[in-house]
Amino acid sequence: MRHNGACRKKVHELSSDGIGEMSKTTVTDVSTDPEPERAAPPPRSEGGSRALALLLVITGAAGLLAAWVITIDKFKLLEAKVEGKTFTPGCSLNPVVSCGSIMESDQASAFGFPNPMLGLVAYGIVICVGMSLLARARFPRWYWLTFNAGTLFGVGFCAWLMFQSLYRINALCLWCCLAWVATIIMFWYVTSFNIRKGFLPAPNWLKGFFGEFTWVLPVLHIGIIGMLVLTRWWDFWTS
Repeated sequence: MRHNGACRKKVHELSSDGIGEMSKTTVTDVSTDPEPERAAPPPRSEGGSRALALLLVITGAAGLLAAWVITIDKFKLLEAKVEGKTFTPGCSLNPVVSCGSIMESDQASAFGFPNPMLGLVAYGIVICVGMSLLARARFPRWYWLTFNAGTLFGVGFCAWLMFQSLYRINALCLWCCLAWVATIIMFWYVTSFNIRKGFLPAPNWLKGFFGEFTWVLPVLHIGIIGMLVLTRWWDFWTS
């Protein structure tokens, strides 16, 4: 009897040990299984507000109008030269406001072709982006940054043209001024959008400033240009 009891005790211990080892093995196997791969989150995309969309459409249309009129006058000016005639653009009002002087300058073809032809393409793209936003399109970060880079190039090119116009050509073109203003406005508002959405790195105080006072920057920018134009020909304006 004692021998049978000892055998039963031994079997029980072996069974318990076996179950424990099986449990440990099972737990260990489960814990070491590799986790299933998680799908990468889709790239973040953003759509602009209706106000931004309308602003892009309006400024793009203003720039496109200016580029179109200047292009037509440039063709008429070239045709008149071929025929041995003289053509005076409608915006040539006086010795200072003289579109003809601007069109005949070397700076008017900075890339080997008339500058307004570049505007016909660039401002058309701006209108397309604005219309897409009105249709509630959403664009990824790279798209907004590329668009911002385009407006940065535009405002930089306009700054170069302003300097050439005021201090080298010594004349002013009203249609050019319209294109400058349109480009400045779209640049600052697209930059504001990218900063507020986090597409461009910026501290929180700058994001807050752009959220409340974006309009200050284009107004200040245009005001500075207006002061430069006023002081450049002060004697003419006041005579």
